[in-house]
Amino acid sequence: MSLPIASLPQIPIADGVRRAFPFPTLPRLRGRVGRGGAAGTDVCAGFTLIEVVVALAVVAITLTAIGAVATTSARGTRSLEQHLALVETTRIVAATLPKDNEAALDGLSGEILGHRWRIALAPFVGSGINQIPDSPWIPLTVVVRVRSPSGAVYGFETVRLQRRPGQ
Repeated sequence: MSLPIASLPQIPIADGVRRAFPFPTLPRLRGRVGRGGAAGTDVCAGFTLIEVVVALAVVAITLTAIGAVATTSARGTRSLEQHLALVETTRIVAATLPKDNEAALDGLSGEILGHRWRIALAPFVGSGINQIPDSPWIPLTVVVRVRSPSGAVYGFETVRLQRRPGQ
């Protein structure tokens, strides 16, 4: 069963034009002189196609900029977390250095929390610093290097006093 168009409710659009199915539109005021002679009184039914396209372009550009900022922020946060994990692993390795006679001069290596580490010990050679021959202490240069799973390397070098062997 079909209804003739004349039996559907008719909505006037403009002078002499009627539409059977109303489309939702947003009313807006145009800045031109209306029928009554006053400026800005003519109400039109909706936006033009070019206005909609321009509005969508502005929204797309804004969303793209927000997405770029969010991506950069996430990448920076991830990089900072990886660096912090590398530094903390280096601190753990340095804090657990073996005591006096447990460390050999050929160094130590291992893995902790997925990070490879290496400790190298060498006699300290400093410019202008004379070692005292009868001192019970020997200065050693300690070099700690830690490599993260991503390949980043962090390390430090310090001096450690160690008892002379046999004392």
